[in-house]
Amino acid sequence: MTAIGVIGAGAWGTALAQAVALNGHEVRLWARDPALVDAINATRENMAYLPGTELSPQIVATSDLTWVAEAEFNLVVTPAQYMRSVLDDLSAHAQPLVLCSKGIEVGSLQLMSEVAAEAHPRSPIAVLSGPTFAHEVAAGLPTAVTLACDDVVLGRRLAARIARPAFRPYQSDDVIGAEIGGAVKNVLAIACGVVDGAGLGQNARAALIARGFAEMTRFGIARGARPETLAGLSGLGDLVLTCSSTSSRNFSLGVGLGQGRAARDLLAGRRTVAEGAATAPVLVEAARALGVEMPIAEAVCALLAGEAEVGAVVERLLTRPLSAEHRR
Repeated sequence: MTAIGVIGAGAWGTALAQAVALNGHEVRLWARDPALVDAINATRENMAYLPGTELSPQIVATSDLTWVAEAEFNLVVTPAQYMRSVLDDLSAHAQPLVLCSKGIEVGSLQLMSEVAAEAHPRSPIAVLSGPTFAHEVAAGLPTAVTLACDDVVLGRRLAARIARPAFRPYQSDDVIGAEIGGAVKNVLAIACGVVDGAGLGQNARAALIARGFAEMTRFGIARGARPETLAGLSGLGDLVLTCSSTSSRNFSLGVGLGQGRAARDLLAGRRTVAEGAATAPVLVEAARALGVEMPIAEAVCALLAGEAEVGAVVERLLTRPLSAEHRR
C-alpha cells in the first residue's frame, strides 16, 4: 500500500487526507499538537477543525515528522507563514512536496515554492491550488483544482494519486501562476467582505472582483505567471469562490472590517488563519518593488493596519482618476 503524507491537520489538510485515503492510500497526517493527534486517532474525527466528518481508517494521525517524511510524497498544508519552519524541521529527502498553502512569506517576499526550494533543494515541487472549501471536499462534493508542476511526468503521477471522481486536478506547468492566484485572491476576498459588511451592494462587489482580477493579472505577469493560468481555477475560479461566501475566512474578516470592527479584535483568538491578513502588506510591498499598481490591495492594508476607516478607503478608490479598462 502506498503511503502519502499530509503535513498540517487543519481543516484543509484533514479534508485532503480524507480524499486521498478514500483512494485506498495509507495517509500519515501530521499535527504539531499531540492532543489533536490523539483525539483524531481515538474518535476518527477532527473536532477542532473539521467537525462532522468521519475520517477513513486509512488515516493515521502523528506528531512524528520523520515518519511522515518517509511517505511517497507529502502534501504540505501548513499556514503560509509557518511553512519554512516546518520544512526546516522535516528531514532532508528527495520525495516530492505538493504545496497546498496560499501566501507570500513576510520578509523574504517569496512564494511558497521558493521557500520550499530553499528548505529542500533536492525535492521536486508541485503546487495544488483552486476553488476549495474544506468541508465540501471532505463531503465528496464536486471540486476541480490546478496541480502545477514543472515536471509534467511527475505532475501526471501526482494527479493520478490524488484524483477522485469528485476531486479533479487539472495539470499545469505554471507553478508561479498557480501560486499568485491563490495568494492574491485571499487579499481580494477581504476587500469583497468589506463591501458586504459596509452594505455597498452587489454592483460594487462585482466591480471589485473584476478590478481585483485586473490587479492579480498585472502582478502575476510581472512575477512571470501566464495570463491563462490566472484566468483558470487557481486564479479567477478561486477568486469567485472566496469573494462570495461567508465560508471563506478572509471574506468573513472583511465583513467585520466593513462593519467598522478593528482587525486586531477580529483576529484575536482565532483558531483558524485568515491568510489574506498576513499576505496583504507583503503583497503590496512586492507590488511596489515591481512597479505594479494595486489600489485594492493597498486599501485592504490600510484597513487592516487601522490607518483609515471604511468610508475614507471607499472614497479614495471611487475618486481615482478615470482610465481605460485595459492597459496596453
